[in-house]
Amino acid sequence: MQTGADLDVHHGLNPGQRAAVLHAGDAPLLILAGAGTGKTTTLAHRLAQLLVTGADPRRVLLLTFSRRAAQELTRRAHAVAARVVPRAELPWAGTFHAVGARLLRLHAPALGLDPAFTVADRGDAADLLDVVRAERGLGKGQRRFPRKDTCLAIYSRTVNARVALEQVLDEAYPWCREHAPALRGLFGAYVEDKLRRHVLDYDDLLLWWWQAMAAPEVARAIRDRFDHVLVDEYQDTNALQAELVVGLAPDGRGVTAVGDDAQAIYSFRAATVRNILDFPRAFTRPAEVVALEDNYRSTPAILAAADAVIARAVERHPRRLRATRAAGAPPILALVEDEAGEVDYVVEQVLAHREAGLALRDQAVLVRAAHHADLLELELGRRRIPYVKYGGLKFLEAAHVKDVLAILRWAENPVDVVAGFRVVQLLPGAGPAFARRAVDAVAAASPPSLAALAAVPPPRATRERWPALCELLVALAAPAAPWPGQLGRVRAFYEPLLTERYDGAAARQGDLEQLEAVAATCGGRGAFLDDLTLDPPAATGDLAGPPSLDEDWLVLSTIHSAKGQEWRAVFVLDVIDGRIPSDLALGTPAQVEEERRLLYVAMTRARDHLHLVQPLRMFVEQQHRLGDRHVYAPRSRFLPDDLLPLFERVVRGRGAAGLGAPAAAAAVVDVAARLRAMW
Repeated sequence: MQTGADLDVHHGLNPGQRAAVLHAGDAPLLILAGAGTGKTTTLAHRLAQLLVTGADPRRVLLLTFSRRAAQELTRRAHAVAARVVPRAELPWAGTFHAVGARLLRLHAPALGLDPAFTVADRGDAADLLDVVRAERGLGKGQRRFPRKDTCLAIYSRTVNARVALEQVLDEAYPWCREHAPALRGLFGAYVEDKLRRHVLDYDDLLLWWWQAMAAPEVARAIRDRFDHVLVDEYQDTNALQAELVVGLAPDGRGVTAVGDDAQAIYSFRAATVRNILDFPRAFTRPAEVVALEDNYRSTPAILAAADAVIARAVERHPRRLRATRAAGAPPILALVEDEAGEVDYVVEQVLAHREAGLALRDQAVLVRAAHHADLLELELGRRRIPYVKYGGLKFLEAAHVKDVLAILRWAENPVDVVAGFRVVQLLPGAGPAFARRAVDAVAAASPPSLAALAAVPPPRATRERWPALCELLVALAAPAAPWPGQLGRVRAFYEPLLTERYDGAAARQGDLEQLEAVAATCGGRGAFLDDLTLDPPAATGDLAGPPSLDEDWLVLSTIHSAKGQEWRAVFVLDVIDGRIPSDLALGTPAQVEEERRLLYVAMTRARDHLHLVQPLRMFVEQQHRLGDRHVYAPRSRFLPDDLLPLFERVVRGRGAAGLGAPAAAAAVVDVAARLRAMW
C-alpha cells in the first residue's frame, strides 16, 4: 500500500517515470531515458524515494560525470522529500574519479599506496610522461615518434577501454602501430615512475579502484559501505567504469542506472555503448528495464524525423518516443549550392526567426567539428550578428595557477617530480639542470624530504631567493603545519615573482584571490588539491572584457558540446557524407553507428524548428582561395530517400535569378552555319 510519503515523491510523474521511481525488489534497474523525457526529474525522484523509504543517505553512492550534476540531483531529491525526510547530505555523491580518490585514500594501506599521494591533472601527467619519454630517448630515432599528448591519449584509451594496446593503435592511431613495442616499454616505465613518486593520474584513480575490487577483503569493505548505487548517463561510461559498477554489487542489488543508448556519442573518450546495451545481463540477476517514452521537448514532426533516423540503428533498446506537445512545423531539409550558400541560408533563417519573435539565444547552429563553422563566423562578424562559441582557457592551464598549485603539490608529496621541476624554475636563474639536482636531492634523502634543498648550492642568480623558497617548502611540509593560511603564505612568496614573469599581473592576482577563497572551504591541503584536480573550473577569470551592449547572441556549438541542451530553433550544418558521418569515423561499423547517434542527438536538441542543411558542392582544400575545384557532396547516408517525406524540402541556388528577362527576338544569326564554315 502506498503511503502519503510515496504519493508526495511520485506526484506529477507520468506512468513510466512513476514505475522507475517506485521500483522495489532486489533486481537492478535500468531507466532508459530518451531525449527530453525528464531523465533528471526521474533520477532525483528515485533518489528521494530511497530516502523516504528509509535509506541511509550516508550509504547511498551517486555517480555522475560532473560535480554539478551530483549537486543538482541531490538538491532536487531533497526538495521532493523535504516534507518527510529532514535534509541530510549525501557524502558519496560525485564523479567516478572523485569517489575513486576518496576510496583509495581510505584503503591505501591495504593497497600498498601512500595515503598522501597526489593526483596529476592531464597536463601534469603529459609532462611526467614526457620526462620518461626523454629519458628513454624515444624522440631521437629516425622515425617519427608520437609526442607526449598523443602518448598519454593512447595510454588512457588502453586503460579505460580495457583492450590491448595493439587494438587501440589499429583502431585509433594506426600511424603509431610500428611503435607498439616502444610504447609498451614507455608505459611500463611511466607506471614505475608514478609509483616511485606517489603520483596517480586520472586513469589511475579508476584503475587502482578496479584493482582493489579484485582483492576480496578490500572489495568486501568497499561494498559494505553502500546499500544503493545510482549511476547517471550510463551510456557515457567506459569499460572500466562499468566493471566498477558491477564490482560494487555483483548481483545488482540496489543498483539503478539511467541513460540512453541513442545518445552514446563519446567513444573518443573510451566510452562504449555496449555498457548500456549489455546492462540487463551484466549482473548475476537480470535487470528490470523501464523506458521513459514521453518526450516533453520537441514537436511531433521533429520527433518523428529523429526517431526514423535512430530506428535504422543496427542494435538498440526497443522504444519509441511519444511527443506530448501540439503539432508544429515539419523539420526542413535545405539543399543549398555550396558552403557559401549554406551560410547565406542560415543567416537568412536566423534573422527571419528573430523577426518572428525568436531571440537569437533561443537558436543554435550545430556542427560536427568546430572548424566547420569558420565561414559562418566570418559572415556573422561581417553582418554584426553577435554570437557565442563554447570554449576558453582552462583555469588549471593558466600558468600562474599551475605555479601556485605546484608549490602546494610539492609540499604534499616531496617526490612529485613534475611539481618540483616547476617550482624550482620559478626562481630567476634556475634552469632545468639545477631543477634536476634539487629534485634528485629531495628524492635521495631517507625518507625523501624537502629539508634537503637547503644543502643544494643554487646558481648565482638564484642565491637571493633560494633560502626563502626552501624555508617556505619546509614549513608547508611539516606534519603539524595547519592548513588555514598556507595558500596565503604561498601567495606572499609568489606574487613578486608573478609581476616579473607575466603580463596582466593584477588580473592574475585576482585568480589567486579566488583560489585562496576556495581553499578556505576545504578541510585540508590534500582535499583542496584533489578538489581542484578532479573538478577544475572551466576557465580563468582574467579581467572582464569590454561590455557587450547587444541584447542577444546566437549560439554556435559542436554537437558533442550541445548534448544535454535544447533550443527553440536548431540548424545542423553539413548533413552530408564526409561530415555526418565524418570521413574520419568510417573505419568500423561501430564508428558509423555512433555517427548516426550523433545526428540523432543534434536533431533532438530542437524544440520548435529544425533545419538540416545539405550543401551540394564542397570546395577542395589546399587550393587558391578563389579556386573552383570541388566535389559533389551526397546527402548523409542516415537520411535515405524513404525518410524524405518526413521533411519539408527547400532548394536554394543561384538559378536564373538576376539574369533578367530573355532579350527580345531580333535578326537571327545562324551561328551553326558559321561554325561549319570554319572547317
